[in-house]
Amino acid sequence: MTMRSGDRSTVLSRLEDPLELVGIGSKESASVQTKTVSGVAVSARVLTDAEARSVYGVNLAGKGIQAVWMRVANKTSAEQWMLAAHLDPDYFTADEAAHEFRYHHGGFGFSAMQQRFRDLSMRARIGARETLEGHVLVPRKEGGRFVEITVNGSGIVRRFGFPLRTPDGHFDFERMDVAAHSQTANLTRAQLRDRLKKIPATTKNAAASADGDPLNLVIVGETPLMMSSMSECGWSFTHRIDGTTVRRMISAALRGNPYLTAPVSSLYVFGRKQDVAFQRARSNLSQRNHLRLWRAPFTVESRPVWIGQVSRDIGIRLTSKSPTLTTHVIDPMVDESRQFVLESLLYRFRISHFGFSRATAPVYPSQPEQNLTGDNYFTDGLRLVVFLSQSPVSSEKVKNLGWDHTKQGPIEFGQSRPN
Repeated sequence: MTMRSGDRSTVLSRLEDPLELVGIGSKESASVQTKTVSGVAVSARVLTDAEARSVYGVNLAGKGIQAVWMRVANKTSAEQWMLAAHLDPDYFTADEAAHEFRYHHGGFGFSAMQQRFRDLSMRARIGARETLEGHVLVPRKEGGRFVEITVNGSGIVRRFGFPLRTPDGHFDFERMDVAAHSQTANLTRAQLRDRLKKIPATTKNAAASADGDPLNLVIVGETPLMMSSMSECGWSFTHRIDGTTVRRMISAALRGNPYLTAPVSSLYVFGRKQDVAFQRARSNLSQRNHLRLWRAPFTVESRPVWIGQVSRDIGIRLTSKSPTLTTHVIDPMVDESRQFVLESLLYRFRISHFGFSRATAPVYPSQPEQNLTGDNYFTDGLRLVVFLSQSPVSSEKVKNLGWDHTKQGPIEFGQSRPN
């Protein structure tokens, strides 16, 4: 498509038609999310790799670039400014991104392509009563990202947070169908505390014949809120285990490449494998925090309850106990990973209440338990319970449920059993 210099409307109009993307449990329109704060409305979505290639005419994903589309409708009488660095401090300028494709056509037509990138970019200044739309180019993330757009003007800083997903057919959330899990009871908080004591202390294998990692996490919150909160706190979505993702994982392990959405193995609670998993990965495939969540067969105060398992991977080894013939080695001090979840959610002001629920007696380093692949772990035997909040809650206003605690304090590395 030929585009005249400065003709932004021709290209941007191609994004008007909403797309049907696979959502949580059913197809939903995930094309655009919109929020309004103090007279300014912001809409946003992340373009898929295919969309970006169609719009820009080149393969942005191949250069590790992702396009975030937005529209800012300034309904106030003062000019506003969109702060791109708040969205991602590592964003690409239009010319910087275009320069990556300077040899795409053997050098011919580069000026036209460069102008195309400029015309597609989002402008920083939005005049009074003006509506602008465009793109910010950011480092590519698979599965989705939490996008925070900041608009500043007339003495007001407006922040707009959007959890945006980009399905590719391999993510576990694309097949999550929480509506299929029957809810047997709606509990009060006191009843929840009692019910949690009846939940098994650990995950199981598929046959329920062996114990796995400890179930050390409980999250109370609606599905979209749970997923957006985890995304906002830096947790990535994960791929399912299938032929494509296993090959990619093995290749990443052999070559030392990052795979930030690598699958996690299946563990079982309530007779089924996890409904969804998240991870915070480093550039090294062998190192990551990861957690699995299962929708519980009950609610509390009409809100969904998620039972979880979280641990930290510190290495990879071969094993015949895994369908991928490899397994991650976990950090045996699993309480640290549980604490990391609490701190990451507190940091992003996503918790209204938290506490701890007794799951099992303490397990000490001198007599550790083992998970399904033979890794040792020890724990104080408590589960973290968090109630998520739709609106931000500052740390000093978060309330402690005041449930269970350990008399010995957290079990640190090397601590032996008390006499």
